[in-house]
Amino acid sequence: MSDEVISHGKVVFITYSVLGEEGQVMGQQDMPTGYVHGANSGLFAAVERALEGKREGDSVEAKVPPEEGFGPHDPSLVVEDEIDNVPPTIRYVGAEAELQNDAGETLAFRVVAIGDGKITLDGNPPLAGKTATVAATVVSVRPATAEEMRTGFPAEQGPPALH
Repeated sequence: MSDEVISHGKVVFITYSVLGEEGQVMGQQDMPTGYVHGANSGLFAAVERALEGKREGDSVEAKVPPEEGFGPHDPSLVVEDEIDNVPPTIRYVGAEAELQNDAGETLAFRVVAIGDGKITLDGNPPLAGKTATVAATVVSVRPATAEEMRTGFPAEQGPPALH
């Protein structure tokens, strides 16, 4: 077990769960995910603040407001259409589909409602406009190399999923 304390310039590996406002698990990472503390890795700022000063084995919970996390809910990303205009394979709540806009960009949408011959799809992240809670456990802490400080990520893995 390391005696290292999380501070600027430390490589930190965590496991975590992302919880919705009602405490439901919206995402989970059981494999350790790493970042470089204080090196603009893209980790939610509230999570990085909560981890400051912690050690291997410590657990934290951080509230992540929309402006620091998943952003505001964008009503323009909610689309309602006749159910007959969508393929039968996505005619159920929770189905996911990729749709292309007029600019040729592909966006991921979820079916959020079906009724009265209509289907509603939402291209917002499920936690857009909501405060999430991130529960994280510190797996390891070590000093970062100069290259890791430059990139914000540990040499032994890619960017964290939590951004």
